[in-house]
Amino acid sequence: MILYEYPFNERIRTYLRLEHLLHRLSSLLAHTAALDHHFALVTLFEIMDMAGRIDIKTDVLKDLENHKAYLSAQRGNPAIAQEALEAFAGYVENAFSTLKRQHGKPCSQLTEDDWLMSVRSRIFIPGGTCSFDLPAYHAWQEGHADARLADLSRWTSHLQPLANALTLLLHMLRDSGTPQMAQAQQGQFQHALPQGRQVQLIRLSLPKKMNVVPKISGNRLLISIQFMQQLAGNKSAPVADDVAFELALCS
Repeated sequence: MILYEYPFNERIRTYLRLEHLLHRLSSLLAHTAALDHHFALVTLFEIMDMAGRIDIKTDVLKDLENHKAYLSAQRGNPAIAQEALEAFAGYVENAFSTLKRQHGKPCSQLTEDDWLMSVRSRIFIPGGTCSFDLPAYHAWQEGHADARLADLSRWTSHLQPLANALTLLLHMLRDSGTPQMAQAQQGQFQHALPQGRQVQLIRLSLPKKMNVVPKISGNRLLISIQFMQQLAGNKSAPVADDVAFELALCS
């Protein structure tokens, strides 16, 4: 199955983009080649750019605070297993307190590292990290993989409180939606969103063998999906047949 996600507001869109970058960073750090570590730094700088442009920390803390209030209100509810509730409330409280204790914006301490910032200033220039442009960076890449990994682990440790909080928030959001089978008639699907419920994310799953791609659009009232057939040469055309898929509305 291939999973597609579509966010309904800018906050969730930012969360998903950061999660995407954090997953890429984690994958690159699992390798030891200098080229993988170069692109790990590229990804780290992308995360820094995102975290520096928006007040992501405030948004995440506000969402965690809302979940804390909701979980607190469920204490004593006979329909909810209280032991599981307390355990989950502990995860939320830990993510909240750890992120709140972090000084300033995520990654702000990294801007004080002159060597790191010298690399950042040139890494997005085409060919800007050649050995004659950044000899110190060239020497770092030619050094032992363990030394590079130690540096990368130290730098990325500043992201951990934010990464843990994002993982928890997105886990709770995704779990709020129950996948249900749906069918697009002649490749077209429209669905009115439930009134009184603020859908923040839709999740759509398709079998890989179908070789179709959904084009998703939506607003607070309606979602619309058009399925496109993948053709040779990376071209596409609207699907004329019915398409069965799984859909979950998350709020």
